[in-house]
Amino acid sequence: MAIMHKLKVAVIDYEMGNLFSVVRACEYAGLSAVVTSDKSVIMASDAVILPGVGAFGDAMHNLRKLDMELPIKEFIETGKPFMGICLGMQLLMTESEEFGNHKGLNIIEGRVIKFSAENGGGKRGKIPQVGWNRILFPVRASENFWLNSPLQGIRSGEFMYFVHSYYPVPSAEDAVLSTTEYEGTQFCSSILRRNIFAAQYHPEKSASEGIRIYKNWASIIGRQIEERNGKKA
Repeated sequence: MAIMHKLKVAVIDYEMGNLFSVVRACEYAGLSAVVTSDKSVIMASDAVILPGVGAFGDAMHNLRKLDMELPIKEFIETGKPFMGICLGMQLLMTESEEFGNHKGLNIIEGRVIKFSAENGGGKRGKIPQVGWNRILFPVRASENFWLNSPLQGIRSGEFMYFVHSYYPVPSAEDAVLSTTEYEGTQFCSSILRRNIFAAQYHPEKSASEGIRIYKNWASIIGRQIEERNGKKA
């Protein structure tokens, strides 16, 4: 990949979670990551990550307090790569039922709901889900779906690390990149929609295959820059 500068990634800081593991994963993938809530830094970046752990309502409150809603939407509209992780994935949805009803960023139409208190066998489910679980890939009519996917080369059935009680339900089925089953519920565990990749699991905490996701994403960023530079030449 003939990129003259190190790829710059803005990791959005909105006071929700430890961002160190995300920055380290970026570094392993050859990306230059900066933790920021500066709108000018975000817009000037080659790619953006919206991570997060905690409650949906608190997260949206912090994003609004920091005036981050519009910069996130404007960045996504540029077509540059954008990644949402865990709570960051959920925030992209229209709304969440966590501790009441809360409006999300509404970038991807859908809802965030809680795992059922009872599993498929009628027994009480273990909530939250904490630990390793498999991601499974739906059958696609065209391999083009995978060309710009950070999951390229990841096997269906690979284990990733999860920590969550709620999960997203996107309205558009073709946005679902992977699914996962937990306590009798099959849910969307990652999304690919245009320039947006989002995962309910934590790639940065998912060992070598999780780092591969970051490396794949770095390749996508690099290819996009090369394409833009080629059009300018």
